[in-house]
Amino acid sequence: MINNFTEHQGFEWIDLIDPTAEELTGVAEKYNLHPALVNDCLQPDHLPKYERMEDYAFIIFRIHTHNNVVEADTVQELTHKIAFFYSSRFIITVHRRNHDLILPIVELVKHEKCSNTLDLLNLLISACLNTYTEPLSKLAKAVDYYEEVVFLRPKKAPLLKGLYYLKRKTDLLKRMLILSFDIIDALDSQEGNVNTRDTRDLYVKHQSILDALFENIHQLLAIYFSVSSQKTNETMRILTIFSVFFMPLTFIVGVYGMNFEFMPELKWEMGYPGVMAMMVLVTIAIYFWFKRKGWL
Repeated sequence: MINNFTEHQGFEWIDLIDPTAEELTGVAEKYNLHPALVNDCLQPDHLPKYERMEDYAFIIFRIHTHNNVVEADTVQELTHKIAFFYSSRFIITVHRRNHDLILPIVELVKHEKCSNTLDLLNLLISACLNTYTEPLSKLAKAVDYYEEVVFLRPKKAPLLKGLYYLKRKTDLLKRMLILSFDIIDALDSQEGNVNTRDTRDLYVKHQSILDALFENIHQLLAIYFSVSSQKTNETMRILTIFSVFFMPLTFIVGVYGMNFEFMPELKWEMGYPGVMAMMVLVTIAIYFWFKRKGWL
């Protein structure tokens, strides 16, 4: 579907929603778009890019989806692609589905709030960046939750799986923003433009949040493995202490369980209580030895 939102504004905004091959080819021929860039529009998993041609620029920006699946961890599950062809005469946006961010900007254009294509592109990129605001807030809350569980409720349910998906989402979103830097840098290339500077500030804010989340998650993973290792060591220590107590007792029982004919203790009337007393004394001696060493 092809929409023309700015027929009488001095520039054109052509919005293509899930275009057919014929629609895309017709627009490409009309505006002399490079076939390789048009082909990039059709790749659903294409990463963010900025490419400057002779008389226009090509941008691919990935926006965050409304996908609330906890275990989403791929580019296509977490983000959608919007392609832009931008010049002083026109802006062409290409995307596969309707996005909520488009309609408010259409209203601004209809009320002549955009005087040129740079203002329109800035509004679109800013709206794309804003799709990351709520997901980053949720990621921050999730990290706080897992931090509380690691430190205060270590027996709470599976942490490692949740931390894995948090790490994957943070890594992916961070990579999307890093790859989008050229787009923001090109957009804010003119000094004194307050609107594009605000967009850069929003980009830097999101990047700072992701950097902090990325560091916190790695620290949580390190702490989690450290605590797990400490628990394992504590369990092994207790088992070792029990085994040290029972080793001499097992040896004594093994000796007297051989039942040789010429074992005098087997014929003694006090043989059994004597062996039991010896086992108690050995146990007490080991206990005090451990206390003296500070192992108990």
